[in-house]
Amino acid sequence: MRPLDGITVVSLEHAIAAPFCTRQLADLGARVIKIERPNVGDFARGYDERVDGMSSHFSWTNRSKESLALDLKHHEAPAILQKILEQADVLVQNLAPGAADRLGLSYEALSQRYPGIIVCDISGYGNDGPYRDKKAYDLLIQAESGFVSITGTPDSPSKAGCSIADIAAGMYAYTNILAALLQRGKTGKGSHIDVSMLESMAEWMGFPLYYAFDGATPPPRAGASHATIFPYGPFPAGDGKTVILGLQNEREWDAFCRVVLEQPELTNDERFISNSLRSKNRAELTQLIVDAFAPLTIEQVVERLERAQIANARLNEMRDVWNHPQLRARERWTSVDSPVGAIPALLPPGLSNAYEPRMDAIPALGEHSESILRNLGYISQDIDRLRAEGAI
Repeated sequence: MRPLDGITVVSLEHAIAAPFCTRQLADLGARVIKIERPNVGDFARGYDERVDGMSSHFSWTNRSKESLALDLKHHEAPAILQKILEQADVLVQNLAPGAADRLGLSYEALSQRYPGIIVCDISGYGNDGPYRDKKAYDLLIQAESGFVSITGTPDSPSKAGCSIADIAAGMYAYTNILAALLQRGKTGKGSHIDVSMLESMAEWMGFPLYYAFDGATPPPRAGASHATIFPYGPFPAGDGKTVILGLQNEREWDAFCRVVLEQPELTNDERFISNSLRSKNRAELTQLIVDAFAPLTIEQVVERLERAQIANARLNEMRDVWNHPQLRARERWTSVDSPVGAIPALLPPGLSNAYEPRMDAIPALGEHSESILRNLGYISQDIDRLRAEGAI
């Protein structure tokens, strides 16, 4: 038995934040009914064709769901939605600001009919305030939250390579929904959750915000290196591969000089006797490290770092992660079905001995429309008519 077996989630979702949230709920056993626009679907379906013709984003965030193709503007759509919501525990939506309210799907409207329902709204800036109606995409929120200003090189700010603003909002929606289900178990009442991408990212910006407290200088952009700790970042080995290493204290600095660089005299070099001095003189120290690593392969560098008990990692590319020995040893890869056949999928993080995560198929657009409508009492004649009218 999975933690969310018996819980039904209805999602008016697109792109990443809401689908990522509801996929986590599906992983725990929830039934997720994904409502999509007929003939078009979630527009993330068309982002690319990298997974045997399917979108990489869609493949990642939509397994274990049922797809109902429904035109929300069709005159029968409100009745269909209400029948579905009668069976639902949670409604998740990340439509354009105000769209859910116009459809009668606000918490205020729904809670009158379904007092136990949990409604989670995910948006760029929240349900009120001067930015309420402003369009919000992942990159825009990365910029608005200050993340881009502290990321990249001194000469060029950069975004994150994956959709971290969407992921942050999706995860906060997920955890808030879990908390709301627990709360409903105590009170019997549903609740409204308002998740903002900006607020999710602002929470993640806690360290740089406090570092720049009261007008202080923010952390400098340092590429893949740490902004304030050194050496902490990427260094090339002699074979052209890159190792990331990090020192946290003076004991590790001593071991690094003796075992890794094989230059014990550097331990007490006045240019490097504290982290602040090492950071100040990072150009000189970088050259010393690069020169020491030049005759070595990455395997030899890692061996020395491990012997010195210095934290390290390889700068892996995607093909390296697909074949990562730790993921393979812990049997983290499985497969899920999809409209194009079975594809590999990572098991969700967190290894529980109490249940197996749900790893069902990625749905085709409208794949479950007929079965969902039949369960609601619609007969073949009704379904055929709705299909002919373009409602489903």
